[in-house]
Amino acid sequence: MSRRPSQARRAETAGAAVAADQAQADGPPAATGHGIPDATVARLPVYLRALYALADHEVATVSSEELAAEAGVNSAKLRKDLSHLGSYGTRGVGYDVDYLIYQVSRELGLTQDWPVLIVGAGNLGRALANYGGFASRGFRIAALVDCDPGVVGTVIARHVVRSAADMEDVIRRFDVSIGVIATPATVAQGVCDRLVSAGVTSILNFAPVVLNVPSGVDVRKVDLSIELQILAFHAQRRGMAGQAGRDDGRTGRRLESVPETDRGLDVAADLGVAARLDVAAGLTPPAPVGSAGPEYRTGVQAVGR
Repeated sequence: MSRRPSQARRAETAGAAVAADQAQADGPPAATGHGIPDATVARLPVYLRALYALADHEVATVSSEELAAEAGVNSAKLRKDLSHLGSYGTRGVGYDVDYLIYQVSRELGLTQDWPVLIVGAGNLGRALANYGGFASRGFRIAALVDCDPGVVGTVIARHVVRSAADMEDVIRRFDVSIGVIATPATVAQGVCDRLVSAGVTSILNFAPVVLNVPSGVDVRKVDLSIELQILAFHAQRRGMAGQAGRDDGRTGRRLESVPETDRGLDVAADLGVAARLDVAAGLTPPAPVGSAGPEYRTGVQAVGR
């Protein structure tokens, strides 16, 4: 990796200039949204995060191997993903970090300003409104709305919280592109219906409920309880494997060799621990098997990450 002598340039200022310099080497850019696999689209934000980290450290160029290591993928997959954007790098030099930030940002639609409405000004809504990372990634918090009279009229992150009754007017006034639902599950579907009726077709849902939306509306669900369940599963597996290796001082003792009576006690204890984890995480009753995997569907709830 080579380092630039000056402050890292951002995609917003460097993209056009670097694009002109790279156009001949890279050829015409891939048509936005055409022929790019969903799996590649899902990895582009990961690449962008790694690229921003490199830019923050004033890295000017990076090889595919180095960028792949930063992103946690293999270099062949990274090169194939970036080829969908029309970016092939320069042999012996690698990728220009600023230009690649511009390319990925352009493909993700982040080179424009996306007004975001947060519905629900509780703890989560406040945290989202105060997060400074949105502005540098192409998103602008346009407004917050809430139905609590004690919250309406207060100021959060320089925004006056508006009444949820005025949601449709707020959407029209600020030309909202993306709606964020940070409400209790009981009212999330109603909020979603109002967002869709007002013309919002991109929704980020933090409420622990699956939303029903018509075709043409994209929903991404952030469910922390599902992620905690997955972590609890792996933590329990590691604990069981470690215990099996320590029993009777014999490393690698197989679980099948435990006497029937002991095995029954161990299983009961494990189930008790799992139950306590579920209760602590608010996961009672546990989610159906298979509900934790990511699913990408237009017009249907995308569950997972």
